[in-house]
Amino acid sequence: MRARRELVAGGGHPRKRGDDAGDQLTPQEEQIARLARDGLSNPEIGVLLFLSRRTVEWHLRKVFAKLGISSRRELRAALPQAADIAG
Repeated sequence: MRARRELVAGGGHPRKRGDDAGDQLTPQEEQIARLARDGLSNPEIGVLLFLSRRTVEWHLRKVFAKLGISSRRELRAALPQAADIAG
């Protein structure tokens, strides 16, 4: 509640929570998930994004929960590549 008041006081507009707002991937989660889907390891993703390996792991755990999957292998079906969509 305090964060909301401070955001409004600073001229910001709080987001309204939809039914699936908690299930949507954040931009960073999506970026990490796509890199993992493409075969990069957690340390490699961390180097690219200036994050620790543990932070990458934490984001991937959240991604798996939001997508209802349990492994990196399942990312391919959950996050199709742009070429898969266009072709």
